[in-house]
Amino acid sequence: MPADNQTDSDEEEEEDDGGSEGGNSSSVVTFFSSLISGFVRKWGCFRTVHNMLNVPTQSFPAPSSQQRVSPSGQSGRNKVALKPGHSLMDWIRFAKSGKDLTGLRGRLIEVTEEELRKHNRREDCWTCIRGMVYNVSAYMDYHPGGEEELMKAAGVDGTELFDQVHRWVNYESMLKECLVGRMSTKAATAVRAIIPPPPVTGLASPTSVAPLPDKDSRPRYDWFQTDGTVHLVVYTRRKIPSSGCTTVDLKAGVLRLEVLLGKMSYMIHLRLSNEVEENVAVHTAFSVGKIQVSIRKGTHGKWASLGQPLESHNTFVRQKDRALFYRDCVLVSKTEVNHNTYLFRLQLPAGTVMHVPVGKHVHLKALVQDVEVVRPYTPVEHIFPAASKNWSQESDLYLMIKVYPDGAFTPHLSSLSVGDHVAVSSPEGTFSLRPLRDVTNLYLIAAGTGFTPMARLIRAALEDIETIGNTKLLFFNRREEDILWRFELDEVAANNDRFQVEHVLSEPSERWTGWKGQVNEPILTEMLARPDGSKCYVCVCGPAAFTELTLGLLKHQGFSEQELHAFQG
Repeated sequence: MPADNQTDSDEEEEEDDGGSEGGNSSSVVTFFSSLISGFVRKWGCFRTVHNMLNVPTQSFPAPSSQQRVSPSGQSGRNKVALKPGHSLMDWIRFAKSGKDLTGLRGRLIEVTEEELRKHNRREDCWTCIRGMVYNVSAYMDYHPGGEEELMKAAGVDGTELFDQVHRWVNYESMLKECLVGRMSTKAATAVRAIIPPPPVTGLASPTSVAPLPDKDSRPRYDWFQTDGTVHLVVYTRRKIPSSGCTTVDLKAGVLRLEVLLGKMSYMIHLRLSNEVEENVAVHTAFSVGKIQVSIRKGTHGKWASLGQPLESHNTFVRQKDRALFYRDCVLVSKTEVNHNTYLFRLQLPAGTVMHVPVGKHVHLKALVQDVEVVRPYTPVEHIFPAASKNWSQESDLYLMIKVYPDGAFTPHLSSLSVGDHVAVSSPEGTFSLRPLRDVTNLYLIAAGTGFTPMARLIRAALEDIETIGNTKLLFFNRREEDILWRFELDEVAANNDRFQVEHVLSEPSERWTGWKGQVNEPILTEMLARPDGSKCYVCVCGPAAFTELTLGLLKHQGFSEQELHAFQG
């Protein structure tokens, strides 16, 4: 939910909520949170407007943006209850109704800093994002973060506040009909929204420049060839998780390789010297950190060089500063998991290999009512638990997704037929297995589809991390029929004394004999033991209010931020 995902894009989150009301999140994190629901790329007509205004091309996402949930457990969203008829889709319909949302009757103007300051009231609210000024007055009632959060950018430049929410949010299409014009040349020195100091989490401000790793620790690459193949080898200089960390895309002679190493991203980007077959093989030596990519040559012979460098070639940067990259995938199958949740199987292109690290998520992107909508989802294995001790390296991606009838994205996804296409991004997210190295007790607290990042984490804890003697899943749902993979979870618990699962239902039937209620302090106190000499770690994933409440309860029980991780989209 991710930012991490990493709550898996609950479009009407309250339906899965195993808790009650959450606490307040920081204003930085919550600002413009509703725009996350749109994730729209530029419409053609808006590009025309930009050309007319002579707006320079901007890279998006912005390099200074960041995931809104820190590894230390600080949650990301503070939502308010919206009036009926004020969902994302309602806003899209309203924005396309032809009403004048700017008050300028279609005129585009150049806005001075002085003029921007004048429009700082709820009924007359302008804000500036990357040099473009929008009248967001009409959007107030549609903003899930509430009027108060939106007003923090009233009459000022809200770019920095916006960038700190989600690096993949696109505001241009969402606010296209609210466009007033562009800031005058003096906008570079325009007053900016006041950003409160970040909470003490050990996370550097996104505007500060933290030192990159020492040069000696940077990955490097080399290549060699035979008469019929070419091989690229990456030396990461660190151990690699057994779930892998490599994404390779080969298309039309262009090779793009990205390796996720903690919070860092290493990239190789080349136009290959000669023609090749459009498929690749990836072999990983996990213990020594070596990755070999093998490609068949189109014609036999010796190459004089591997290829020509392209943008971002041989760079090692923070993952959050790397723009998202999408490729078209094909829907292979859709299998029912329960009454409203399905397992979508997506086939990657022939030239793509994607190893998604545990706890990372991908984004799906598609046109919905002529709007490009994006949602984050966490991949799962196609069965739970996987039959083999080797992590699946097959070319297909499996996503467990709940379909909301009134959602902005999932009804479209559910309507796809086998053979239809959907765009899928490379993996991202802040979660790392590193803090689990010496953990003895791992607690996973999930609500609804917040279970998805836990599925692969359970397997990693049981198969790859020997120090973890006890993994316990607290799974909150409304009714029995809502429990995902219930039989499989109960079977693993019955056959492995290192794993336990406790189901908690808020609307149980009369025959239910298990835990009842919503997340609260007595349940967590009973479930989360802290034996003497143990080292505990807790992961939480679910709707925003559930996550906020759970984190607060855990901290009240004495868990430190270093012992908590919140998955959030």
